Amino acid sequence: MKAIEELRQRLPDHSKDIKLNLQSVLTQSKLPLARLWGTAVACAIATRNAEVRDAVIADAQEAGLAEDVLDDARAAASLMGMNNVYYRFRHFMEDVEGADYGTMPARLRMNRIARPKGEKVDFELFCLAVSAINGCEMCVRSHEAVVVKGEVPREEVHDAVRLAATLQAAAIALEQG
Repeated sequence: MKAIEELRQRLPDHSKDIKLNLQSVLTQSKLPLARLWGTAVACAIATRNAEVRDAVIADAQEAGLAEDVLDDARAAASLMGMNNVYYRFRHFMEDVEGADYGTMPARLRMNRIARPKGEKVDFELFCLAVSAINGCEMCVRSHEAVVVKGEVPREEVHDAVRLAATLQAAAIALEQG
């Protein structure tokens, strides 16, 4: 984890907790390699911080992350960038009198979710973690149900969200300088 270690060393002093957490979420996770690094890549992209993104992708590739999983992580981040905005809007508006947005078809293409290049349950986990970063309750709940039904242990779901939270915090800390 050379690139992430270099990134950790650049975190400001006020973010010592984030520096420590970044190491632990990557080294003490129950997630198998593809889930760990796929989640990390999807979340790093979702932070919208090029330094975090580049470091995570470099270390994921060094760790042997398959190109198909890397591509799925990129796709999950992009799709959730769209879906999280749309479904958050629908959730916000569900109690507004006369607003029937929940009955309107989304008409947004999301075929990749149904047909990822790698394991579907892994793709769903990437989507869940990115949705946590983006704050979309509907998407978090939906993807969590799919991964649990797909027999992903809740401890792994928890680790994925801890990873998402820590990468988001690292991106914020780096932006502060």
